Amino acid sequence: MVRVERAGGGPARRRVVALGEPFSDRELEVLRMLAGPLSQREIGAELFISLNTVKTHTKTIYRKLGAADRTDAVARARELGLL
Repeated sequence: MVRVERAGGGPARRRVVALGEPFSDRELEVLRMLAGPLSQREIGAELFISLNTVKTHTKTIYRKLGAADRTDAVARARELGLL
């Protein structure tokens, strides 16, 4: 699904939202932890996974939510009832 958004009358931004794509259990764990104060390194330590694995999950989460950054991903997840 593609959603076009306009912000403040400026040019439209195209954002691809892959909401039909399910989240893995681990992606949901990482997403829940992104809502907290921990760094990606600390999230990895808590979940016993490497920093690179956390970064990979984070990129996938952003893509699935159509988010640009951590704050956007958390807000979007809350809108969708994932958090």
